Amino acid sequence: MDTPTTDADIRVLRYYVAVAEHLSFTRAAQELFLSQPSLSRQIQRLESDLGVRLFVRSGGRQAVRLTAAGESLLPAAHRIVDDWRQAVREVRTSEAARKQLLRIGFVATGAGPLGRRARAVFATDHPEITVEPKRFDWGGEAEALRQGLADAAFVWLPTDLSGLHAQVVATESRWVAMPVTHPLAAAGGDAVSIMDLRDEPLMWTRKAPREWVDWWAVNPRPDGSTPLWGPENDNVEEMLEHVATAEAVCLGAESMAGYYTHPELTWRRVADIEPLRIAIAWPHGRTNPLVRAFVDTVTDLARENRTVGTEDL
Repeated sequence: MDTPTTDADIRVLRYYVAVAEHLSFTRAAQELFLSQPSLSRQIQRLESDLGVRLFVRSGGRQAVRLTAAGESLLPAAHRIVDDWRQAVREVRTSEAARKQLLRIGFVATGAGPLGRRARAVFATDHPEITVEPKRFDWGGEAEALRQGLADAAFVWLPTDLSGLHAQVVATESRWVAMPVTHPLAAAGGDAVSIMDLRDEPLMWTRKAPREWVDWWAVNPRPDGSTPLWGPENDNVEEMLEHVATAEAVCLGAESMAGYYTHPELTWRRVADIEPLRIAIAWPHGRTNPLVRAFVDTVTDLARENRTVGTEDL
C-alpha cells in the first residue's frame, strides 16, 4: 500500500458520498455516469490515501456496507462537497452577473411559447442585459441550477427541487410521436389512450432520474403493466431519430409536437394521462440580481395567459 496521505479531491469525495448513500457501486456508478470498475478504483485509491477501509464489499463489488471509519467520514464529506458546490455556484453566478449575463436553463422546448415570450419581453425591458438560453439534457435543469450553470430555469416536473425556489407557470398536455406509417397515425381523431401504446417500444433515457423516466413513461400503466422499453437516448434529437426510423414511439410535451416537426413523424395527443407542469425555478441563497426581475416577467405573463395560476412549490 502506498504511504497514506490526507489529500483527497472533491470529485473523489463526491464518489464516496454516492456509494455511501446508495450502498451499491452499481447504482452509484449509474448516478455518476461512470463505469463500475472506474468507480471502484477511485474508492480504492481514497481508501489507500486515508489508510483505512471505508466499505465492506459483498456480492462482488456491487452491494456494500459502511465500516466504522466510513460512517465517521460521511458527515464531514457531505459538508465539504456541499460547501464546494455552493462556492462553485456562487463563483459562476457572480461572473455571469459581472458580464451582465442572465442564463436561462431549459430542456427540449422549455416552457414553450411562454418561455420564448418571457425572454423577449425581458430583453426589451433590459436592453443592456444579454439573455442566454442554456439547453440541458433530460431532467438536468434543476441540477444545473444547483451547480451554477444557469441563473433560472424552466423545470419540467416532477423533479428534485431541493435547494431551489419554484413556481408553476404553465401546463401542457402530453403527446406521443410515432412514424407516419404507424397504424395509430392513420386512426380517426387526434387523441389516443395510453393503453393504445401498451405494445409499443417506448424511448427512455439514463440521463434523468428513474422517477422522472417512470413519470414520462406512465410506469406502471393503468392496468398495472410495465411499458415495453425501447432504445435509449440522451436528448430530444436522438429520441426523434429513433422514432422516425420506426424503432419506437416517444412521449413528449404539447409544445414539442409543434416545434419538432418531421416529414416522417406524426404526433397524437394522449388523452387520459396527467399533463406536464412547468415551473420557473431559481436557487436558494445568493443569486444573480437579475433573477427576480426575470421571474416577475414570467409570472406576469403566465397570469396574463390565464392558462394556469402560478403556484409556489
